[in-house]
Amino acid sequence: MWSTDREVAAGDVVIIWQTRDIIQPLLITPGKDLNSRFGHYRHADLIGVPYGSKVGSSNGKGFIHVLRPTPELWTMALPHRTQILYLADIAFITSWLNIRRGSRVIEAGTGSGSFSHSVVRTIGSAGHLWSYEFHEVRAEKAREEFNRHGMADIVTLTHRNVCKDGFTVTDTVDSVFLDLPAPWDAVEHAKKALRKDCTTRICCFSPCMEQVLRTVTALNDAGFTDITMYETLLKPHDVHQIPVPISLSDIVDKLKKSEFKREEKRLRQIANSSKRKRDSSVDKDDGSKKAKTDDDTSNTAEIGPAAVPVTIQSITETTPVPSQPAKVNLSKPMQEVRGHTSYLTFARLLPISFSPQMPDLDENMVKSDTASSS
Repeated sequence: MWSTDREVAAGDVVIIWQTRDIIQPLLITPGKDLNSRFGHYRHADLIGVPYGSKVGSSNGKGFIHVLRPTPELWTMALPHRTQILYLADIAFITSWLNIRRGSRVIEAGTGSGSFSHSVVRTIGSAGHLWSYEFHEVRAEKAREEFNRHGMADIVTLTHRNVCKDGFTVTDTVDSVFLDLPAPWDAVEHAKKALRKDCTTRICCFSPCMEQVLRTVTALNDAGFTDITMYETLLKPHDVHQIPVPISLSDIVDKLKKSEFKREEKRLRQIANSSKRKRDSSVDKDDGSKKAKTDDDTSNTAEIGPAAVPVTIQSITETTPVPSQPAKVNLSKPMQEVRGHTSYLTFARLLPISFSPQMPDLDENMVKSDTASSS
């Protein structure tokens, strides 16, 4: 498909990543410039830059990332000529249709080529994609892109209305994908294009339920089986880090320390109050009251600050010093769920040898059955 060299060369298609919402393809053409709010860049300066590099602007306003194209990046950056398929639908369709290396696939219509690029990467040079587009201008633009991206040997693009004229191949492909306004009109033509020596598959992409109903009816009438409809919705998750929750033992230890500090403060207040009373008694009374005050102080000291260091030492020895809290990754689904794009209707076509057929009753069999019954 695209260039596999390590460095960007003239004539290469690259993906310019400016922000998550500003991604654009760029054909490297010496003599041309790229101007954006993130600075000024000459194409000639990008030649020789390794793919994946962060390139600063010549006027110092910002930077860009120069990326190698992939089908995923191309889907995000391609110029929209029609409504396109996005990664969630593309991945599901590719899996259900059993598209793999060497597969032969039909796509109608081509549109902006989002699905085409993913299929080409999957089937590789051993497979082939027949793509049909009824709009001539879109077909020509898609053909230019396929040639520029090195896909001409794998993709056969035809300007054709397949609903009226059918496909250009018969009994050839493994799967068919129909992204048409009226896919039910192309079901019979798709049946002719599918191989008859093995189980083949079809997918129809429809934006509303009325189209799904008409498509299902056409698939039933054509002899397809296992008809199933799916709707693909994206549910993003926000991943962030939070501290590890405090264990119950740590909480109990903190409560014990807090209670001890309150008790220590209360005892200190009692001791200070007793000391103030003793000092006041010394000033007013004689030696007898002073002796009484000394006795009170000695009794208070037994439960006062003198007992405090022993308790602090015991708690310090039994309680480990907590380290810095570790962090864990937390995944939380976002409130917004991406809205409906389209419905995907899948079906299988069994090989002719597996199709149920009633045996022909010849005249001899009828006579034999009549004789045995009599």
